[in-house]
This record gives sequence, structure tokens and C-alpha cells, in this order.
Amino acid sequence: MEIQAAVTESQGAPFTLEPVELGELRADEVRVRVVASGICHTDLIIRDQWYPVPLPAVLGHEGAGVIEAVGVAVTKVAPGDHVAMSYGSCGGCVNCATGRPWVCHDFWGRNFAAARPDGSSALTGSDGREIHSHFFGQSSFATHAVATERNVTRLDPAVPLEVVAPFGCGIQTGAGGVLNALRPPAGSSIAVFGTGTVGLAAVLGAVVAGCTTIIGVDVRQARLELARELGATHVVDAGDADPVDAIKQLTGGLGADFSIDSTGSPQVLQQAVYCTGPGGVCGLIGAPPFGTEVSLDMNEVLALGRTLRGIVEGESVPDVFVPTLIELWQQGRFPIDRIMTYYDFDEIDRAAADAEQGTVVKPVLRMGSAG
Repeated sequence: MEIQAAVTESQGAPFTLEPVELGELRADEVRVRVVASGICHTDLIIRDQWYPVPLPAVLGHEGAGVIEAVGVAVTKVAPGDHVAMSYGSCGGCVNCATGRPWVCHDFWGRNFAAARPDGSSALTGSDGREIHSHFFGQSSFATHAVATERNVTRLDPAVPLEVVAPFGCGIQTGAGGVLNALRPPAGSSIAVFGTGTVGLAAVLGAVVAGCTTIIGVDVRQARLELARELGATHVVDAGDADPVDAIKQLTGGLGADFSIDSTGSPQVLQQAVYCTGPGGVCGLIGAPPFGTEVSLDMNEVLALGRTLRGIVEGESVPDVFVPTLIELWQQGRFPIDRIMTYYDFDEIDRAAADAEQGTVVKPVLRMGSAG
């Protein structure tokens, strides 16, 4: 069938809306009519080729929509079901089998190869050229997406798809980084470096966890103010003060129990490690370009028993964690919709530019209605 998709032709090129041909479903695949899709920082760094994802491709990996058709082996969902789409995983490796799909042995292939496991694509250009599909198992910058059964989560049809769409990556990454990976006990302290989508989701996760000292760190005043509104007990403008010193002062001189770096900056990651106290844990969530290295004083880690750990996708099992976040949102305890700004699909380049300039936090594209 012919669909409309935003194609990324080459490094740094604008998103180009054009008709493309969507191929037949494989046995384990589903066709989703996309209602909404968030734009994630990862989509933009792939457009700019920080990671070697093959182009031309249709990106997008925070999609939500309605199932239109399913492959013959699919039992999890049926036509008419509302779904959120998240990352892909194989389901058969040791890590998937033990409930850790975020470190699937084929995580790169299922999410960044922009192809099926056999190398084929579900998309063809109007001129017959192959366009890479299955970015994060979905390629949701389109009116329709071919996803796999494993990377869709069935939703209550009463849940607004335009709200839940961004849960599939950035939001579950930030909130899950706190609730699933770091698991801070009630009463603990946490510093969150970077108060964009991931960082603000982490702030809200810290509120849910019962942290009593929640410190947001950024250089944008508007985002620091939003962090306060969403539950940060303190904020630090890293342009005006040394964050490490400021966080130690706010935590009785010892440092934070936990920290998160959502920026991917080596300098910020160093600060996120050094701001923690004895036995502190720093979670690295932000994605830098390939080959980025960080310098750490080894005794700063060893002597204080600090831990630095990577966190992928918030260590989330989407079928479990996305409904949990939705329930928290419905109860008013996770008001993440406050960071969202909506755009029509044909405004995708403006939405991306607004996100890069920091004038919006989480742009969400509307492709159509759920009806």
C-alpha cells in the first residue's frame, strides 16, 4: 500500500515527506496506522549520523497508533487494538529470556540497522529505490508503520495516543532510569544533569520514588523552572555555579546518593560522577557520538566506592512499564504531558528545529486521529 513518510535521504538532510510503498507483512509483524509520534534526540543524531545507521531511511521510534493488520503468527494484538511502539529485541537470547530485553544480544541490529534481521526493508520509494525501514523496529515518521509483535504494547483505547506516543523511548528512559535501574529509596537524594525530556522524566520518576532531595542541573532557566514545577526541590544553573560544589552544599557536604547524566557530554558526566557522595551511583543515559571518551580520576571512583553504570531504555520491559507510567499519569502523579508540544506531520522540520533550539522540550507529531 502507498503511505506518506518522512524520509531522511542523507546526513543532515531535512525530513522529506513523500509517498512510499509499504510491503507485505511477515509472520511476526503488524501494520500500525500511526496516530502520533514523538521526536526523540536520537532521531536527530541519527539524521546527523552520530551513529552509522544506513540512509535513506524513515526514522521515528516513539510511535503510537491503531493495528490495521497482523501477520499469521501474531497472537499478542489484533486489528483495531490501540498500541504504543517501543524498542525492538530478539526474544531468544539469554538476556531477553531472563527479562532484560534492553540488553538484547541483537539490540543494535533490531534498532539501529534500519532493516529486518535478514537485511530486507518494508519500504520502497516511488522511484523503486529501497528505503530503510524498521528503525527501532518501527520507523514511525510515517502514516503507517510495520512493527514486530514484540515491540508493540496494547493499550486501553481510552488512553490518548498523542500523549502516550513519547513514552516508548525518551520518557521511559528517564523515568525507568530512576525507577527500574537506580531504584533510589524513599528519602534519598538525586541530581539530574540535563532537564530535557529524559531528565524531566527522571525528575518525575524521583518524585514517584519518594526522593526528598531532587536537584535539576541545566543552563536553560526555562527548563530549570519547569523542573521545579514538576518536583525538583532544588535547581542549579551550571552556567552560573559549579554543579559539583552546589550539589554538595545542598546535600550536607557529602554529595548526592544518586545522579543521572542525560546530556551525553563527557564534561557533564564527570560532574555527575564527582557530585555523588560515598557509595554514590551515577547512571549514564545521554547518547554521545561514537568514540566519545571521558576522563575520570580513578581514585575519585575507587576511594569513595562510587559506581558509574550505563542505562539503556530505562531498563524497561515496555509491556510492563509503559502501562505503569500511563496509570501514574492518569492518577496525576506523572504529569509528563506538560512537556509536550504538538505539530502536524508536515511540520516535522520545524518541530525538529524547535527541539534543537530548546524552544520546546518534547515535540510530538500528529499523523491522524484514532478513529
